[in-house]
Amino acid sequence: MTQTGSRQSAAGSQQPAGEKAPSRVLFVTGKLAEPGLRRVLADTPLPFEHDVAVLKITVAALMTTAWIARSLDVPHGTDLVMIPGLCEGDPQVIGDRFGVRVEKGPKDCRELPNHFGRPTAARDYGAWDIEIVAEINNAPKLTREAVREAADYFDASGADIIDIGCTPGLPFPGLGDIVRELTAAGRRVSVDTFDPGEIRSAVAAGAELVLSVNASNIEVASDLAGTGVRVVVVPELGGALDTLEPTLAELTRRGVSYLIDPILEPIGHGFAASLERYSEVRRRYPDAEMLMGIGNLTELTAADSTGVHAVLIGICQELGVRAVLTTEVIPWARGAVREVDVARRLMHYAITQRTIPKNIDDRLVTIKDPAVLTYSEEELRAIQAGITDPNFRIFTDRDGIIVLNNERFVRSTSLSRLGDVFAQLGVDEATHAFYLGAELARASLAVTLGKTYRQDETLSWGYLTPVADGKPEHVRLTQRSKRTRRSDPDRRED
Repeated sequence: MTQTGSRQSAAGSQQPAGEKAPSRVLFVTGKLAEPGLRRVLADTPLPFEHDVAVLKITVAALMTTAWIARSLDVPHGTDLVMIPGLCEGDPQVIGDRFGVRVEKGPKDCRELPNHFGRPTAARDYGAWDIEIVAEINNAPKLTREAVREAADYFDASGADIIDIGCTPGLPFPGLGDIVRELTAAGRRVSVDTFDPGEIRSAVAAGAELVLSVNASNIEVASDLAGTGVRVVVVPELGGALDTLEPTLAELTRRGVSYLIDPILEPIGHGFAASLERYSEVRRRYPDAEMLMGIGNLTELTAADSTGVHAVLIGICQELGVRAVLTTEVIPWARGAVREVDVARRLMHYAITQRTIPKNIDDRLVTIKDPAVLTYSEEELRAIQAGITDPNFRIFTDRDGIIVLNNERFVRSTSLSRLGDVFAQLGVDEATHAFYLGAELARASLAVTLGKTYRQDETLSWGYLTPVADGKPEHVRLTQRSKRTRRSDPDRRED
């Protein structure tokens, strides 16, 4: 399965992989962003000629595509017009007006170097070859509706197979019905049990994978022969890899396909040694399919799971482990399936392209940001010089928060004392005070975690970032005369 990522074209569709690279690009911006844009373009080696069109608006983000189409002049020879990423409207409006390709750029002009540095990778990115088996734990204790909802959730998150986790010692008379219901809905289903009766019931109902088989229940092999079902073979409890041999021999004799799982142990209980076992299985059985139960690590390690998943999937990709079993029981592992879905694409690209897994897909960087974009005080003073209204603009750097308007320039590194910043702003209108309080709190969080802050925008949380609804807020930052317009073009700098 392959997915590709690319920049938006004027038609709003993805740029075709074979589309000709531009030779002359026109960058559209507003008055306040012009110096920063020109500085970025001057410092970035770009494989094309470029021009900058500064339109008669202070804040570029408040442009609409219809307004740009009316206000823009496109120089002869331009084959791409790049408008600010926060502009509202369809770029096709501009494309139809001038007969040239139009794209929305990144939200921040400081991201342009990465924007133009990634298209080759983006065109080839998205393939994967590791299947995700997502387990619904203790399914016998759940209602049919709860099992169905969990299956829907895992499917939407990227799981390929829904695993029905049985509970040892607890009868599961409804197992067959649940498997039939899920397979009838188009789901691929596995069953996680050592109980031969449960295995037979699930397979008869349409399960295609059995977790797990060893000498303790190998008698089910006779029932699985000719069914096309695969089984996961594990060593004897506490046994060495040599205990796999009799089970593998019997399955081979019966013509039953299998995957080998040497069992990933938790940290402190043989984790490093278990990784060595996976390598040893690959050496002993170079052509065998393998599965790794990565939930044994993520569920039992009190750490953010994104980085753990990235490393584990990288190991799987290198060793040729083509199936992983995970679940989302512990709160810090919520989103595990989505994380593995990102990780398998990232690691497939890195390893097949013989590159490092960096500057390709940043969605697993959630707490911190891949890059923290800041302005120097000199740049902020220059921005302030172009501001004629009292509306506050909020910025952050690596150590503190800066709030400025046409009269005030306040910087503070005392993130635990934001009230001191607010006291210097002279705001006494309730709605503005509430707005500034919320923005200052978000800015403080960004500085604390090492994230890029942009006023009126959500922080980036990698794959957890809420999907924008296309309706940016236009909140006035400080009281004005009694005007009630929804937005003010001089409100902020983006």
